[in-house]
Amino acid sequence: MTPESIPVRDVSSLECRTCGAGAPVDEHFCPNCSRILALGRHGDYFSFLGLPRLLTIDAADLDRRFRALSRKFHPDFFYNAPPAERLASLERSSYLNDAVRTLRNPITRIEHLLALEGLPPAKSEGAASGAGPAAAKVPASLLEEVFELNEELDDIREQRESGVPASKLTARIEAARQPIEKKRQAHEEQLRQLSARWDAQRKSASPEQKRGTLEALREQLLERNYINNLLASIDREMAHTGDQNPEPRHVSSNG
Repeated sequence: MTPESIPVRDVSSLECRTCGAGAPVDEHFCPNCSRILALGRHGDYFSFLGLPRLLTIDAADLDRRFRALSRKFHPDFFYNAPPAERLASLERSSYLNDAVRTLRNPITRIEHLLALEGLPPAKSEGAASGAGPAAAKVPASLLEEVFELNEELDDIREQRESGVPASKLTARIEAARQPIEKKRQAHEEQLRQLSARWDAQRKSASPEQKRGTLEALREQLLERNYINNLLASIDREMAHTGDQNPEPRHVSSNG
């Protein structure tokens, strides 16, 4: 389930189906009768887990929250409960799994934050339209690397088809990977720095400053996605080279 597919439903309070009392939207159990509440908010994983919208999350704390809520929501505890409560326990258990899976990973955590803050998903135009990575618009900061890599891979393919030994081509592919991998590592560091900036700005910065940080995060994710596509292309080329048959291609089956 991707962050952009989960719309945030703006609900300020819930009504307990058991006693009819009102409850804050982020409560899991009715403050009046202690019955489990139907899932009222869809989309905000941070609030569901009682966390602020920060991009730096303590993994141990996240796991503690997960285990505590898992015990409270577990369907076995609602085996003899009314149907509405059994359904609520299943909904909350499933939603909890989605929330923790998303927030545990730094990249999906950023994607989820961007969706909550109203930014479009960090997908390239080609990928968003289903055209595939080859048709995606190349980020300006990667133009030089993409041009050089495409030239190198085209030359490697030509040499492979002409019978150049796989060992020589493998070395060239590994050399072609190095600048792309270096770029990936730089992007990971930039994402960490921008995440720290968002956390520092969250309470005191102006809306314009926070929006600027969010847009910078989205831009970094777009470039990161493209870098990963480039690395995948290199991996495919390496696999083709590894499958290269060292024997002559045109050998009669009759010997």
